[in-house]
Amino acid sequence: MSDYNVYAARLLPRSEFFTPGHRACQGCGPAIVLRQVAKALGRNTIVVNATGCMEIVVSPFPHSAWEIPWVHTLFENTAAVASGIEAGIKVLARRKRHFTDSGKINIIAIGGDGSTADIGMGCLSGALERGHDFIYLCYDNEAYMNTGIQRSSATPMGASTTTSPAGKASKGQFSRKKDLGYIAAAHHIPYVATVTPAHPFDLIDKLRKAAAVEGPAFIHAFAPCPTGWRCGADTTIKLARMAVDTGVFPLYEVVDGKWSLTHEIEDFEPLDEYLFAQGRFRHLKNDAEFVKQLECDVHQQYEEIRARTKAGA
Repeated sequence: MSDYNVYAARLLPRSEFFTPGHRACQGCGPAIVLRQVAKALGRNTIVVNATGCMEIVVSPFPHSAWEIPWVHTLFENTAAVASGIEAGIKVLARRKRHFTDSGKINIIAIGGDGSTADIGMGCLSGALERGHDFIYLCYDNEAYMNTGIQRSSATPMGASTTTSPAGKASKGQFSRKKDLGYIAAAHHIPYVATVTPAHPFDLIDKLRKAAAVEGPAFIHAFAPCPTGWRCGADTTIKLARMAVDTGVFPLYEVVDGKWSLTHEIEDFEPLDEYLFAQGRFRHLKNDAEFVKQLECDVHQQYEEIRARTKAGA
């Protein structure tokens, strides 16, 4: 991100392919992510959208917030449908159908953390293993937000949700967050990256890299949800930035198996300031020992990535 200067914003395309008028909540992190993604990929793009928050809010019949082709799929088969579209376009190209003359068509499959980490993991793994040329984007708001804030396997330890409620017998979510970037990288695909809406130029740069590679690319987007996280609608970007600066959500990319941190941290910000800016962690305010353990886990995860970067692995 050191490559960007104060004029970088003026270099972005003015065209909007994810438009206003959708029904997302105020301060919706996933909606901000999708606007930036659409700006990065441009008009020559087909969106394959799993059931989830973003499918619900952008497609109340007969309206759509997308200005580009968009397909709705189930929770579980988004990567499979994207694979089929990619294969179909290859067939049309071999038959020299005229609409493929406009250059490469970007295919992006979009799913939330529940669709990606839980329900659709099988189809996603299969599509990555087969090497289809498409981008998979997971907008991770760390729970099944549109159906009632139920925990997913990407919900962080200690978070209170409707299916992992905090109380006398529970501290909230009981397991560690599933690491989607590691899982995708283990498929030995050409490109894996993490992004947040608080670092838009980094996000746009990584989406363009993902579109340029031949083969599958996986993007893990951190996307705060004010409704589910019980925080102010005006804190979305602040929380996304705090997640990076505390080490909760490291920004990195894996290019042909080579790991690199794209926003390296020397001194971590205190984790408790990030946690207690959200109502889902407020039950931990009197449990300093547990918060300290969470902070140790976060730093350990970050140092693992730093070690991979230095080793060139």
